[in-house]
Amino acid sequence: MLPLGSKNLEGLAGSVPVPGYDRSEVRTGIVHLGVGAFHRSHQAMYVDRLLQQGQAQDWGICGVGVLPGDRRMAEVMAAQDCLYTLVAKHADGSLDARVVGSIVEYLFAPDDPDAVVEKMAAEQTRIVSLTVTEGGYNFSPVTGDFDVHNLDVVSDLQPGAALRTAFGLVTEALVRRRDRGLAPFTVVSCDNVEHNGDVARRSFAAFATLRDPELGAWVEREVRFPNSMVDRITPATTDDDRAEIARRFGVEDGWPVVCEPFTQWVLEDRFSLGRPPLEDVGVQVVDDVEPYERMKLRLLNSGHQALAYLGTLAGYRLVHDAAQDPLFQAFVLGYMEEEATPTLLPVPGIDLDEYRRELIARFSNPAVRDTLARLAFDGSERLPKWLLPVVRENLAAGGEVRRSAAVVAGWARYCEGVDEDGKPIEVVDRRADALTAGARRQREEPLAFIADRDLFGDLVDDERFTGPYLASLAALHERGARATLEELVATSPPEPIAGLGAGRP
Repeated sequence: MLPLGSKNLEGLAGSVPVPGYDRSEVRTGIVHLGVGAFHRSHQAMYVDRLLQQGQAQDWGICGVGVLPGDRRMAEVMAAQDCLYTLVAKHADGSLDARVVGSIVEYLFAPDDPDAVVEKMAAEQTRIVSLTVTEGGYNFSPVTGDFDVHNLDVVSDLQPGAALRTAFGLVTEALVRRRDRGLAPFTVVSCDNVEHNGDVARRSFAAFATLRDPELGAWVEREVRFPNSMVDRITPATTDDDRAEIARRFGVEDGWPVVCEPFTQWVLEDRFSLGRPPLEDVGVQVVDDVEPYERMKLRLLNSGHQALAYLGTLAGYRLVHDAAQDPLFQAFVLGYMEEEATPTLLPVPGIDLDEYRRELIARFSNPAVRDTLARLAFDGSERLPKWLLPVVRENLAAGGEVRRSAAVVAGWARYCEGVDEDGKPIEVVDRRADALTAGARRQREEPLAFIADRDLFGDLVDDERFTGPYLASLAALHERGARATLEELVATSPPEPIAGLGAGRP
């Protein structure tokens, strides 16, 4: 077994594909903030594909860890010369693995924020991309206002501050480029946020305006923020994954990435200083991302939320186990068909019926072993952006909201912190204290959870939503998740996906 690193690539080439290009010749053109598993299974993989084809030699990636918690990643990237193993897991148990080499540098901002700023300010940097999570844009899910009271934001606005946030780092780099007569780079959000480029523009312009109103206007006017849609299920890496990769491929990798075989990236073609020819490796470069992103967020991401909360309450812990249950299949497909799909725009080139059923098959892949806990993480940043827009649009159109209301009720019941067998549930959310406080009052005050107007706005005042919400919440308390779903799907259950039914825990 060989430790992963540049000096061992030749020795590993017999057991796993390795970069066939000279990484020492690759120049950085992209700086990426937030190098987690998803970036490495997705954007970095696409650039690696280009490099394998002999293209994009000046579009290598410099990864940046922004948060103190990124230190472990920085250590692994340093030890492995920024190399990592990417493993796609197929439902039949087969694995596709390769060593990815497109990240050629890595900087850890907490140790040296100025080095990160200078890297972005350098003339060769033409794109700054982001995977900073849904909550990383620092705005209210209801009002859309930038949170000016965020302590890290306040700190970054002080003269001479050691910058802590993506806002501070990127804005300072843009200022230096402007002062040096360089055009601004393009900022590409790759997070699961509807209109993610527009959201990034509002957030960065708002921060820049706090620093200097004229600077904010310049960012709004001169910096391009294309929207994008990204899709690849990428669970957290486990020790079992490390051990399997070592056993199967002879690679000692401190932080490999595992993912599903499916991948999609839809990207608006709005770049100020050029871009890699990503369409040559399967990226859909389009004029308008909105139909694709709305489809993905409201079908895949919201479907994941349904499985996360209701599946956990029913006793499941792994995504594929819940997704293979015919009852959960029927519920999720019913939500997709009856509630989400009516809110979608026409999606060029997509058969929505086939897409919905492919999603269930992807969720049911037993090899990926994704956890419901990962999907349930930070629900206060996810449901308001993915599911609640479906609720509001259906209410405005007089449409169906029963299943969406049941998902929200499932989240409320989940946030009580205990499942139906009395086992504890760890609510991992930046608003966990407020969520659990509301959830634990709801047996006496049934609307306590959705009375949080910062999350739910005025939905608590609309009986068309509170009616089915209260019915599902009462059923969850009195009869449990399975009985609740059985009642919801009894009227018009979709046909289960052939070959995926598995039963119940």
